[in-house]
Amino acid sequence: QVQLVESGGGLVQAGGSLRLSCVASGSIFSISAMDWIRQAPGKERELVASITRGGVTNYADSAKGRFTISRDNAKKTAFLQMNSLKPEDTAVYYCRFTIDLKGYWGQGTQVTVSS
Repeated sequence: QVQLVESGGGLVQAGGSLRLSCVASGSIFSISAMDWIRQAPGKERELVASITRGGVTNYADSAKGRFTISRDNAKKTAFLQMNSLKPEDTAVYYCRFTIDLKGYWGQGTQVTVSS
């Protein structure tokens, strides 16, 4: 059974930084895309950043220049470095991996940015 476990969320002041991690475990042959998705209260889910197995990245406009997605294929882990955080970045952040052609989600980690 495949499981994704996230860590690194928390409370931070505006302008601060956080680093999220998501590690996959279980019976895994191959992980292609790794994504970070967030959902704020009362808002739709937003794809914040994605990275292919080869390292090609893509960012939402709201994340460009502030967030950096990376991955360690050997450790089946994705990272999201978030700098210059703003109150509007407050949300539950989820990782989503495409594993053996199927999508799997983490449980979510809360990020709260105070003004």
